[in-house]
Amino acid sequence: NGTRNKTAYQLNEHFEYYGSYVNRNCYNETATITLHCLARHLEALLPVVREMLVDAIFPEEEIRIYKQNMKQRLNVNMKKSDFVAGRLIDVYLYGEKHPYGKYSSAEDFDALQQEQIKAFYKKYYQQGRLVIFASGRLPTDLEEQLNKYFGDLPNGEIPSIDTPITPATEKKYRIINDEAGVQGSIRLARPFPNRHHPDFLKAQVLNALFGGFFGSRLMLNIREDKGYTYGIHSYLQNHISQSAWLVSTEAGREVSEATIEEVHKEMKDLREELVDDEELLLVRNYMMGSILGDLDGPFQIMARWKNIILNGLDEKYFYDSMAAIKSVTAEELQQLAQKYLNPEDFYELVVV
Repeated sequence: NGTRNKTAYQLNEHFEYYGSYVNRNCYNETATITLHCLARHLEALLPVVREMLVDAIFPEEEIRIYKQNMKQRLNVNMKKSDFVAGRLIDVYLYGEKHPYGKYSSAEDFDALQQEQIKAFYKKYYQQGRLVIFASGRLPTDLEEQLNKYFGDLPNGEIPSIDTPITPATEKKYRIINDEAGVQGSIRLARPFPNRHHPDFLKAQVLNALFGGFFGSRLMLNIREDKGYTYGIHSYLQNHISQSAWLVSTEAGREVSEATIEEVHKEMKDLREELVDDEELLLVRNYMMGSILGDLDGPFQIMARWKNIILNGLDEKYFYDSMAAIKSVTAEELQQLAQKYLNPEDFYELVVV
């Protein structure tokens, strides 16, 4: 939206002139500015990145356009079953007042005021905690440049926001978002500990076996055998505080209930039967191969480091995760399935 010295158009022009790419994203706990450029252009680009961090002005006209665009986008998305399902399942898990469960409405955008945005910007950007990650062919004076343009920033502590989760009491939900809809967006989810919990690493192996890759049991059964869906996946949410274990898919309206039954069947099989050596080896090889792929190049390595550091972990976590993949036994996976893969613990949602 521009700074005191540059309009939004001039900012974009500046980065494009140097053949660079800058992107901004905001997540549940973090906001990021990402810069890709040639090392020799850092001296011209870092001052402008700093300007974005500390000198944005949020003009009223830009806020008006933003509100209008976001309400239009929201109106379109609310007609999509997968979008609605993604919003609702988080509400059931965490409660609509929790940061993980809260979602935006048209009224929220209408109520947004310039002073609110500036106060948030001052607290979390100008005076918040700053972490810088750099990777690639780095210049020898990189640390000097970073200190020159960012070394004087306050880098304050993030205030603790202890919002208790208020999960829904009801477990099963069927939502008709479109009477004429032919597809059901299916979400099953249960609360799960974060990455600091001792079960997390081995549960990732169980998740891969259950629904974490193309050769998983959910995919082989519900996609390949039954043909109910083009794809079905399970995953552990990457939240810093609380987390959750989710199953996500889109299926035909008439087979949505049958799809859920098959998910329950795969949970039951994992609770009652030991995985055989061949299947466990397949999962291990897939997970180790994925890690090797994630380490192919400096940007991918940095992405993994970011995840470790921002979750309050250290390099030991990486080696522990490798060890867990290599050493977890079929008996341990069965025990984890008996502990975590019980249908009665999962919220069950179908949005048509």
